[in-house]
Amino acid sequence: MQRLIFGPFVFEFARGVLLRDGRPVPVNQKGVRLLAVLLRADGEPVSKAALMDAAWPGTTVEESNLSVQIAALRKLLGVAHDGVEWIATVPRVGYRFAGAVSGTDAPIEGPDAADVRPLIAVLPFGIVSEEAGKEYLAEGITDDIITALARYRWFRVVVRGSASALREKAADLLGARYALHGNVRHLAERLRISAQLVDTRDGAHLWVERYDLAMADVFAIQDEIAERVVGAIEPELLKSESRLAVARHTGNITAWDLVRQGMWHFHKVTREGHRAARELFRRACATDPNLSEAHAWLGRVSAGVIAYGWSDDPVADGREGTQAATRAVALDPRDPYAHYAFAIVSCYSGSANTGALAAQSAIDLNPSFALGHLVLGMARLFDGDAARAAAPLRHGLTLNPNDPQNVAWHILLAYAELLSEVPDKALESGNRALSLRPGFGPAFELLSCSAMALGQRDVARRWAARMTEADGTEGHFITPLKANNPDYAARLAALLTKATHSR
Repeated sequence: MQRLIFGPFVFEFARGVLLRDGRPVPVNQKGVRLLAVLLRADGEPVSKAALMDAAWPGTTVEESNLSVQIAALRKLLGVAHDGVEWIATVPRVGYRFAGAVSGTDAPIEGPDAADVRPLIAVLPFGIVSEEAGKEYLAEGITDDIITALARYRWFRVVVRGSASALREKAADLLGARYALHGNVRHLAERLRISAQLVDTRDGAHLWVERYDLAMADVFAIQDEIAERVVGAIEPELLKSESRLAVARHTGNITAWDLVRQGMWHFHKVTREGHRAARELFRRACATDPNLSEAHAWLGRVSAGVIAYGWSDDPVADGREGTQAATRAVALDPRDPYAHYAFAIVSCYSGSANTGALAAQSAIDLNPSFALGHLVLGMARLFDGDAARAAAPLRHGLTLNPNDPQNVAWHILLAYAELLSEVPDKALESGNRALSLRPGFGPAFELLSCSAMALGQRDVARRWAARMTEADGTEGHFITPLKANNPDYAARLAALLTKATHSR
């Protein structure tokens, strides 16, 4: 890992981290990018245009924005021991780093090391086949996975040319924190594809999966496997990053670190966890108002506290979440998470139709994004279109079978199936939800209604009797379904009445 030292500071390029006396200094992403460019220039002037391109890639901004960021960096760094500022203004040109710097000045290979996002290396998938000339299968799957991964905005992707890089690690993986590799086995008309996500620091397997598929249409198979692999590993990366953030940091931390810590609390799916996460996301927004991820997660957690009945003021929380998600979309309109946050908070703020439009935007940006499909199903269900809600809910659950909140998505799928006249499927989905979280209250009502719709009176009565065991607050997440659709509410109430009064 390349390090440059100046005064009490150490700048680690690979992580995009500035340390002072061994502790992280809270620098926003634009500050990190500007500092990296200035340090790499080795004391030479850097033009304002080059600095703005580094801090705001692909965006046209006014020069005053650069002045604000440079002023913030100067304030953060203070002055050198000789009383001179670390960053000097070069009239009519730009700025240069004026202090003495030690350490290697060799350029870093690979992706932009000033980028603080985690890096994942994709290694070529191997191929085992009785037939010659099948290498294109493995190559196509590898290429499709890379393309699908590249659509996610919160991590970076690097491609390595040999699977031996996994064994040799650091040098050949260009500092990647994670590596994805796998194999394709071809036999007659069947394909078996195995994939593994590895933590390159200790070799630990974060995720392993195997897929057995019929080789009916090779290109459809490539799309399907890439979508399923990427949809499954992306949540594992999120969980790993959030755990690292909680375990690693003390003292001052960056806005992105606050977001990752908030993610860890969020995925506990508890009242205390969501409230702790919300405070961390609020702090992240205040620390770096231009970090779109912070606003997206604040929007998402605001929807969560309403959905689970943990809100003291749903109207105010909905307003805060909507504003945060709107800001996230404005800051990064290419981020599917921003559109997802806007979609789900819209669903719980009385605008399910708007939520459906935002969900479709997320899917258009990244077809492998499981949450986009799930929230599209939710929005359609809340908007009274149960028949068209089931398909995206099923697809989202297929893409991401291990999300901690899948119990709620299974229940929503079950309601979509019940209300579109397939109660046998609803019964299966309800039981699947209960297997994930035994004692989950909303499952009892759903199972009772589904059994009653199938004419299973005794079963329906038993499930209805268990509704008294549940915490009533758990059912808040389906409230918009009934509130927005009186006809749906009436149908469900009638089924439940029959179940509770059946003999």
